[in-house]
Amino acid sequence: MGCGSSTPAEPAPSVAPSTVSAPANKEVENALEAAKVEDEGKIKMLLLGAGESGKSTIFKQMRVLYGKPRSDDDLKMFGCVARSNITVVMRKLVAHLRDLGLEEDLDNESKAMDVGDGMTPRQAYDELLAHLVDMTADAPQDESEVYAGDWVGANQRAGMGANADALLFMQHHDCIKTLWNTETMKIVWNKRAPINVIDAHFNYLNDIDRIAAKDFKPTTQDVLMSRVRTTQVIQEKYKIDGIDFEIIDVGGQRSERRKWIDCFDNVTAVIFIAALSEYDQTLAEAKRTNRMVEALELFRSVCNNRAFENTSILLFLNKKDIFAEKIMYSDIADQRAFSDYSGPTQNYDEGVLYFIQKFKDCLLDDDFNDSFIHTTCATDTSNMQFVLDSTRTILMAGNLKKSGFLGAD
Repeated sequence: MGCGSSTPAEPAPSVAPSTVSAPANKEVENALEAAKVEDEGKIKMLLLGAGESGKSTIFKQMRVLYGKPRSDDDLKMFGCVARSNITVVMRKLVAHLRDLGLEEDLDNESKAMDVGDGMTPRQAYDELLAHLVDMTADAPQDESEVYAGDWVGANQRAGMGANADALLFMQHHDCIKTLWNTETMKIVWNKRAPINVIDAHFNYLNDIDRIAAKDFKPTTQDVLMSRVRTTQVIQEKYKIDGIDFEIIDVGGQRSERRKWIDCFDNVTAVIFIAALSEYDQTLAEAKRTNRMVEALELFRSVCNNRAFENTSILLFLNKKDIFAEKIMYSDIADQRAFSDYSGPTQNYDEGVLYFIQKFKDCLLDDDFNDSFIHTTCATDTSNMQFVLDSTRTILMAGNLKKSGFLGAD
């Protein structure tokens, strides 16, 4: 193809400068100036981090703290997702129980229990193995019968996969509860690192009866704990203390990161989220890659990206509650990538300081502002209120000239 422009059949009539009125010109100029002032006063925050680090939970917390309440339609969708999340986590745990060779332990536990006419743990396990893992069972019960009188029911917004798993939960929630309450499953849970379950779903598993009830209506905490993989750029706008905030959430899996660059323009601040508790886990998409190592490398690339040369970068070390629980039985130094850890075992504070230093080591400049680092629990609204208030104070105080880790001019 040639690159010359096409010629119109008739030249377009020119508009003489005198035909545009001065008031009209002034109105346009005023509108442009107002838009410029508004854009300059806006704070655009981009949430970045690896998959399952807690970005979307923080995004949802901002809605809880600064946005409108969820509609019933939203809650029905999240109710379906919560039920499906339980099926997903139990599917992984049941398969892991088998892989760990703990079926005999389950048999012994079943023999020692007085269940009367109820279901034994082994029976519950066999049913879940057939329906959730091996898929060798008969076709499921009629959906309309399962959901009769149910407030949540099937939900189109949740997606086909979530609906299928939510239905399985409603059909087998008694088995799930029976198996979850065994001593054998406690062992499986403590050995969950290789199977990458969502740790917060522990709370769902402890609340089976409520979530299976026909009048189940998700609480704010249920919404925060729900897991839906982010596969598109999501944006919310809030006005806080008279300042316009624009918050952007993106997918963290490797396949989603190519979309990040489209969000880099005019960013005021990047909040980078890394999960402290993932030091002993591997990526779902790359089983040989440690999740914390991936987060560190990703953080290094974000901090040293020229697109963020004059952008504040804040680090949220998330899932501190799970980290505090996990280091009681999973030593940091046992992980090959962190074998240089020389601090005491089972020590939360020393472990946090170790990983903070690991993130600092990713920076090219040693001038580091520690006020830009927060340890967080994204599902704890009071904790996130404090952290986000601190973040707003920093941003609105004018510390926006450079990355927070690289210091101000």
